[in-house]
Amino acid sequence: MAKKEKRRNPIDCTMSLGDHLEELRARLILAVLGLLVGTVVSLIFGTKILKFIETPYDMAMRGRIEVTEVPQREKEMLSFVNTFFDTLASDPNAAPLKLDPEHIEALRNVSSHAVRAWVKEMHGGTADGPLPFDRQLRSLGPAEAFVAYMKISLISGLILTAPWVFYQIWAFVAAGLYPLERRYVYRAVPFSAALFIIGALFFLFIIARYTLVFFLSFGDAVNIASDWTLQKYVSFVTILMLVFGIAFQTPIAVFILVRTGLVAIQTLRRNRPYVVIGLAILSAVATPTPDPISMVALLLPLYGLYELGIVLSVVAEKKVKAKEQEAATGTTSD
Repeated sequence: MAKKEKRRNPIDCTMSLGDHLEELRARLILAVLGLLVGTVVSLIFGTKILKFIETPYDMAMRGRIEVTEVPQREKEMLSFVNTFFDTLASDPNAAPLKLDPEHIEALRNVSSHAVRAWVKEMHGGTADGPLPFDRQLRSLGPAEAFVAYMKISLISGLILTAPWVFYQIWAFVAAGLYPLERRYVYRAVPFSAALFIIGALFFLFIIARYTLVFFLSFGDAVNIASDWTLQKYVSFVTILMLVFGIAFQTPIAVFILVRTGLVAIQTLRRNRPYVVIGLAILSAVATPTPDPISMVALLLPLYGLYELGIVLSVVAEKKVKAKEQEAATGTTSD
C-alpha cells in the first residue's frame, strides 16, 4: 500500500490561480468563523459593551448640561427666589409673620442652596447615575435598539478577534511572496492587530468626546436641538472606530512597501508634502461627517504613523546592511 502523500502547505509552494482562490476561500472561512465566535461573546456582554460605547456621549452631554443648561436654569430659579425675598425684605409687614432682616437673609440662603441642589439633580443628574431622561439616546423604531445592539456586538467581535482576522489576511498575502518577504509579513501580524485595536480605542476614548461636543455646540449656535437616536449614534461611533483602526495600519503598509522594494525610502521622504495633501483628502473622505475635529484627529495620527513606517524601514534596512557586511567580512576572511 502506497504511503499517503503529506498535504503541502500552499504558503510554502508556488501556487496557481486556482490555488490562490482556494486559499482565499479557506482564509475567509476561518476569518468569518473567528469573527462569529467574537460576535457571540460580545452578544453575551452586549449590555456592558453598549454602556461602554455610550461613554463619550455621556461625558459630552454631562459637560454640556453642566456648562450651559444647569447655570441657565439655576439663574432663572435664583432670580425668582431673590425677587421674592427682596420684596419680603422691603416690606416685612406683608408677610403673615413678622420677620427681622436676619431671618429673611437666612431663609434666602437656605432657599438658594435648596434651589441649586434641586436644579443639579433634576437637570444635571449625578456623576454615577443616568442622564436625565430627556437627554438620553432615543429609539424611534421598534427594531432600532435591536439593530444597534447587533451592530455593536459585530464591531466588538471584530475588535476582539482582530489578531486572528489579521493573521488570516496577512497569511493570504504571504502566499504570493518570497520566503524572506513572508518573514516580514508574519512579524507584522501582531503589530497590525495591536495598531487596529489602538486606533479604534484612540477614537473612542480621546476623539469621540470632542467630536460630539463640537456637534452639540454647533447645534446650539444655529438654535437646533440635538436629539440623537441610538442607531445613528452607534453607526457614527462604530464607523469611525473602524476608520481609525484601519488608518492605523499605515506604518505596516509603508514598511512592507519598502521591504518588498516597491517604494524606496528616499521617495517616501521626498514626497512628504504630497503625502500630507493625500492624507488630508483621505481623512476628509474617510470620516462620515465633514467636521474639522474628526478630520484633523485622523490626519495627525496618519502622518505620525507614516513617519513611523519610514523609521521602521530605515532600522530594518540598517540591520540588513549590517548582516550583509558581516557575511562579506566572514567570506573575505575565509
